[in-house]
Amino acid sequence: MAGYSLFAMGNPLLDMQVTQGEPLLEKYGLKANDAVLANEQQLGIYDDLVKNWKVTYVAGGAAQNAARAAAYVLPEKSVVYTGAVGDDELAEQLRTANGKEGVESAYQVVKGQRTGACAVVITGHHRSLCTTLQAAEMFKPSHLASPKIAPLIQDAKFFYVGGFFLTHGVESALELAKHASNASKVFTLNLSAPFIPQFFKAQLQQVLPYVDILFGNESEAASYAEANGLPTDNVADIAKALAALPKANAARPRLVVITQGADSTIVASSEPSDSKTLSNLTTDDPNPKIFPVQKLASEQIIDTNGAGDMFAGGFLGAYILGKSVTESVEAGHALGAMCVQQVGPTLKFPKVNVL
Repeated sequence: MAGYSLFAMGNPLLDMQVTQGEPLLEKYGLKANDAVLANEQQLGIYDDLVKNWKVTYVAGGAAQNAARAAAYVLPEKSVVYTGAVGDDELAEQLRTANGKEGVESAYQVVKGQRTGACAVVITGHHRSLCTTLQAAEMFKPSHLASPKIAPLIQDAKFFYVGGFFLTHGVESALELAKHASNASKVFTLNLSAPFIPQFFKAQLQQVLPYVDILFGNESEAASYAEANGLPTDNVADIAKALAALPKANAARPRLVVITQGADSTIVASSEPSDSKTLSNLTTDDPNPKIFPVQKLASEQIIDTNGAGDMFAGGFLGAYILGKSVTESVEAGHALGAMCVQQVGPTLKFPKVNVL
């Protein structure tokens, strides 16, 4: 393994998907279109799904989905992904799935532990995610310094970390973030869920100064605004505020990309007036810039699970190739649309050109 452009890190999970799951929302105290870590009351959902529901199993984990989407856009052997898994059959399934889609797995294996899982409860066009991390939350920073992983970090020019990883792995995230900042590489982060800025505010604040590209959706933006006392619920204004936060590597402006499902995507830059900066925006571009989403008919939308991750990976893959922000957003939109028209965060093969 050598020469990968993108090094991604997150929580590798098995997605356990069910449809028409309204009874499960009530039974386990879940909300439609939300994402939570399973509490004691909710831990029974995984056995419940296996015993009583028709389950579709999909290789998942937010950052792993984004890595797969980036690999879809990039040339072969461009993306490597790390996180912690158990020494079980599921980990082998994840490796196989990644390999088929061009992602090199560089997992830390935690002996005697189970690989994490995510209950995906689909109700109409909404999905509720309930995750038990298991081995994923046992990731050790020492893995990044191992002989297998350290050269990959040195070779990579772009880094992607899922916000979910901050619940347990902020030390490792900071190690990658500081490396990227000191070496003038690009560090990217996804807010991932409303509970991250709400309940893991301190961890997020540690990492944000090093973030060059920040991804999120409208719910996560609103949660950040509320947690930090921003006097606005306007998504564009929140994106601008996030872009303007202090930055360790001030020479590289910050780009903030906020999706809103079927509504327009918002892109804010900390320095929109310089066409040579990271943002690729020109002096004629508004800040934030609004990118309409091509609407799909209701009957075309099968499952929204993972669409935001696929958008982030598609955007990042195009951006790594040197495409403009506009082209990168379009690639993200294309992979997001591909995702919602299938069950689970899956991609079409043979590949469809999205650039």
